[in-house]
Amino acid sequence: MDYRDHKPDLNPKLLMSLASGLGLRQSSRNLRLTLRCTELKFRKIARHLRRLNLNLRGHLPEGSSFQLDEFESYEGRRNTRPLSIPVLIETKSRFLVWAEAATIRPRGKMTSARRRAIAEDERRFGRRRDLSRLSLRRTFRRAADLASKLSKVLLETDKKASYVDLAIEAFGRDRLVHQQTSSRLARTIANPLFPINQTEAIARDLTGRLRRESWLVSKQRRFLDLGLQIFLTYRNYIRRRFNFDKKSAAERLGFVPRRLTEPEVLSWRQDWGPRSIHPLSAAA
Repeated sequence: MDYRDHKPDLNPKLLMSLASGLGLRQSSRNLRLTLRCTELKFRKIARHLRRLNLNLRGHLPEGSSFQLDEFESYEGRRNTRPLSIPVLIETKSRFLVWAEAATIRPRGKMTSARRRAIAEDERRFGRRRDLSRLSLRRTFRRAADLASKLSKVLLETDKKASYVDLAIEAFGRDRLVHQQTSSRLARTIANPLFPINQTEAIARDLTGRLRRESWLVSKQRRFLDLGLQIFLTYRNYIRRRFNFDKKSAAERLGFVPRRLTEPEVLSWRQDWGPRSIHPLSAAA
């Protein structure tokens, strides 16, 4: 994967730096790299991890279930360029099936200053489209691929109306068991959606781009998507499921025989889909 890289020994360190909530600038200072070099390494690593995360997954075992929720962030400017981020997990293992950002239209209180800012953005970038439904459809499709051998698919969400039709479209009406919980319930451990709520909180903590009122916010949505791929891989394959656990989420589902290390997830290229060399292979 690090073919023709400058200072390839720093790739695992950069991965863990970004997976620990640091931004590109502070990571470049810590690793004694230029900001441009750090940016290029980040993009290459994230694109590689996206392929790795898709290549290593398989069919879910019987009894698996899903939880889905959306939370909001923004690109560039909070009051004019909001984003919706659907997050879908396998509930028991906390395996992150998918997460991506989608543009949505500004909403909420409209002051005159905010209207002027929105009009200025529309002149620069065009009218902002609401792509949240398309993003949700892709996210459900990722889950459907993993659940193709399940006799029943249990899905837990809040009461957003659009989830119902999209879930039926992805899993089929006969197999789907859809349980909905009000989003107004307190987000405590007693909440049925606590696993997905906790996952979102961890994502905000470990992905600096998702923090509220942060200098680390992504200027463009596509770079937030790359940052999410780093979080997905770290959460699924490197980190333990819980602090007291010995196994990762992917190991719990049987996708890998053990937790992977940072150099291992950055080892063999994954350009060839399922035919790619496994990261645990000692030789090609």
